[in-house]
Amino acid sequence: MLDNNEIKSNRNYKYTYCFCVSGHLGYLVLRYLNSQNLPISLVLTDSNSVEIIEYCLDNEIVCFKGNPRNGKALAYIDCNKLSFDILLSVNYLFIIESDLINKAKLHSINIHGSLLPKYRGRCPNVWAIINGESIEGITAHHITELCDEGDIIKQISLPISDEATGYDLLVRAYDYYPKWTYELVIDIESGNFKSFSQDQTKATFFGKRTPADGQINWNWQKERIRNWVRAQAQPYYPGAFSSINGEKIIINKISYSDLGYSWDMPNGLVVNIQSTRPLVKTPNGVVALEDYIFENPIVEGNILK
Repeated sequence: MLDNNEIKSNRNYKYTYCFCVSGHLGYLVLRYLNSQNLPISLVLTDSNSVEIIEYCLDNEIVCFKGNPRNGKALAYIDCNKLSFDILLSVNYLFIIESDLINKAKLHSINIHGSLLPKYRGRCPNVWAIINGESIEGITAHHITELCDEGDIIKQISLPISDEATGYDLLVRAYDYYPKWTYELVIDIESGNFKSFSQDQTKATFFGKRTPADGQINWNWQKERIRNWVRAQAQPYYPGAFSSINGEKIIINKISYSDLGYSWDMPNGLVVNIQSTRPLVKTPNGVVALEDYIFENPIVEGNILK
């Protein structure tokens, strides 16, 4: 069933499409583009993207599930005598290899969640908050065998507020990506786009994150700790964490406190409790734990590690 804003399009399209999509974001894009009657020859997704798999089944869209590498997807395409003009990748779990890149008759394009060439790689929204960025974006670029290095077709800049969490940016992506991707399709259909090369001297790359990467280092400056916490805050993300007496504490929000402290106090020391909020010393100030998950009471004198 379509949302109220998903009105079936009567547009005639010149090209056929293969979509490489994963996760809820990929599902939303696929659903919206299908609602516009786009000619979809094939969908590639991972085995865990159940809502995409079920959507394809319900809408009679050919779907390849699993790892496409080592010629697996290509063999499926050839066996089923499928063809497509445009390959479009959104939030796809796998790096696309040359056999699929070259299978598209016209273009192979990826939608990446940053203003390339900045933040190539994985989890760009999380890394952007960790690094204190005030702007993020979305980039459509040609796919090459090198990660996120292809010529840029289309970009949009989006602000990051000082209070935004990684989850906030993800929710915004859910709203922006479907229609923005459709605008890209219209540009492709009309031939109304010009690509330009990335400035390799300005490129940055960040890797995949795991829950174990979320541990807070209390020797960091308070600003970095705050960004670290909001970037990974629940829901969706596992949350930044620390430990007290060997027990894990997940921290979802902190704020700055003007409480005084001594430089020789250990970093991570709980220096006070104010209205149930533990106040924790860092090298350049005290922070208040506003939202956290911990099974035991926290008392003054505890040390977070």
